[in-house]
Amino acid sequence: MKLLGSSRSPYVQKVRIALVEKGHAFTYEEVAPTHEEVLGGNPLGKIPTLIRADGSGLYDSSVIADYVDGFGGAPTLIPTDFESRIEVRRWEALGDGIMDALVAIAHDKRGAPEQQRGPDYIARFERKVEAGLAAMENDLGDKPFCFGGAFTLADIACASALLYLDRSMPELNWREKHSVLAKHFAKLSERPSIKALG
Repeated sequence: MKLLGSSRSPYVQKVRIALVEKGHAFTYEEVAPTHEEVLGGNPLGKIPTLIRADGSGLYDSSVIADYVDGFGGAPTLIPTDFESRIEVRRWEALGDGIMDALVAIAHDKRGAPEQQRGPDYIARFERKVEAGLAAMENDLGDKPFCFGGAFTLADIACASALLYLDRSMPELNWREKHSVLAKHFAKLSERPSIKALG
């Protein structure tokens, strides 16, 4: 398997963590979404794109994470029990939603001044980030993992969002308001899969 992506993308980081956690052999290639192999494997021209052994492409971080987990082996990232699976997917949606908001902010700030949408636009997405962090903090409580008694895709989504938050908006100082989440993130950051991101 070959993963095509950019280290700047939180969705690529999410998939890389999942692949390392599952112990699957893969190569990683740093490419732009316009790279011909991305376009050949993903008609939408987006990253991450996973090129399978037969040369076909898979895309969207959620689909790739599901595919990666489907090979079996530990840890089980997405539980098979219906209610548990939905809860893990809900956590994933929360993490992805925070990342979506952060990406919108980053894209606006990088745009030419005449194309930027202004402080009200940024504030709208900052509120989404803050609401997402508050929900994570509340849902985590005193549990050792985001959901259940083991590391799952919920923890990967949480870590991916917080890694990107640290990189894209360090001025937010989110740890001051969310000490429980900060403690959990510190623990997650010690995992080899997350350290491997560099």
